[in-house]
Amino acid sequence: SFGSTLGEKSPRDLIRAETWGALAPCWLQHPPWLVRIWEDRVSLTKLKEKVTREDGRIILRIEKEEWKTLPSSLLKLNQLQEWQLHRTGLLKIPEFIGRFQHLIVLDLSRNTISEIPRGIGLLTRLQELILSYNKIKTVPKELSNCASLEKLELAVNRDISDLPTELSKLLKLTHLDLSMNQFTTIPLAVLDMPALEWLDMGSNSLQQLPDTLDRMQSLHTLWLQRNEITCLPETIRNMKNLGTLVLSNNKLQDIPGCMEEMTSLRFVNFRDNPLRLEVTLPPSDDVDGEEEQELFGLQFMHAYIQESRRTEDQVNCLTHTPSSTRSDG
Repeated sequence: SFGSTLGEKSPRDLIRAETWGALAPCWLQHPPWLVRIWEDRVSLTKLKEKVTREDGRIILRIEKEEWKTLPSSLLKLNQLQEWQLHRTGLLKIPEFIGRFQHLIVLDLSRNTISEIPRGIGLLTRLQELILSYNKIKTVPKELSNCASLEKLELAVNRDISDLPTELSKLLKLTHLDLSMNQFTTIPLAVLDMPALEWLDMGSNSLQQLPDTLDRMQSLHTLWLQRNEITCLPETIRNMKNLGTLVLSNNKLQDIPGCMEEMTSLRFVNFRDNPLRLEVTLPPSDDVDGEEEQELFGLQFMHAYIQESRRTEDQVNCLTHTPSSTRSDG
């Protein structure tokens, strides 16, 4: 009618509007379980968009996008081989993580994770676990069941102070980063890891190294910078494969002479330690190489040990001078 075209409602329109108004609250107020299903579907659609295939691996990659929790619908993507989730604000690793039996790499660094679920131990194919820059305080013993693990990074969690002894069962672990935490000694589990080649325990609270340090016979790289270490154990000479040793910013007062026997050493750093002797290296013959000469490196170490022996010999000579010559005056 002419009136309805001008915006006036016909009786039929009014009845239809009233009926819809009565039904609308029922339609809008879905039961919570239905809302959750809908939200999970939306999340799953978003997650599927983040799945890529690189070098033959199925990877879930999320960068700088907020995902504080991961929905259970993610289980529909249980063929994933890698998770790469960085700066997402993730608060926890989901309890169902153990059902991702194809996972090879789990990289959840730079998030807000506070604990590692025990279900992690079900990931028997996992080769790399990267959880650096989180808020983890403890490590579960179940991690020792990850028999394929080769690389474990727990750096910059700031509060980890020990590891369960069971982790020595990680027979394939070659790379371990525990830097920037609260360790006061090298954990027993670490000393007993048979395949360990690379260890970073820099920026902790280590005061001394254990005499059993040489149990790490496979180790070729050891980072111990920024600790409180005051002396080195004589057993360090037995670490036949050690090629890199970083000891800068500690409280070392001496370098043990036995370190001369460490023929595999290629790089050392003793910078910023209160060493009792001042040793100056002779200028380099190679003009081009002078800038590259490491002032507190391998050459410095050998020069220091020689100077230490020389001063020791002088002291011995003085203390062993015959009494007759001293009383002749």
